[in-house]
Amino acid sequence: MSTHLNDLPVELDQGELVTRYAEWGDMAVRYAQLPAGTDMGPVLEGLPGDRCPSDHWGIVLEGSITLVHADGTEEVTGEGEVYHWPAGHTAVTDEPVAFLEIGPKAPMRQFSNHAKAKLG
Repeated sequence: MSTHLNDLPVELDQGELVTRYAEWGDMAVRYAQLPAGTDMGPVLEGLPGDRCPSDHWGIVLEGSITLVHADGTEEVTGEGEVYHWPAGHTAVTDEPVAFLEIGPKAPMRQFSNHAKAKLG
């Protein structure tokens, strides 16, 4: 199965913040475009530890994003870099960013449902 990034179903559309999401088999895929100044902390409030419940594997397509891990360490992932972000993170952006991530369906869906309830 394949599709163009812009043909994935829209998960959230908040102006400059747009995410697209699909579930394929046991995995989920998300294409996210976030503006500069995005802080995922408020969206994650209410999830376990107020952090993302899912591991993600992916690639940053444009810009960069700063992950803050549960232990407080920070990691910047930039354009062209592939990544593994373990569960228990949050993130902020200093510049616009676009990334594609893949992860296990159940925790990715947990975040999706939570984010849509908060922002939808």
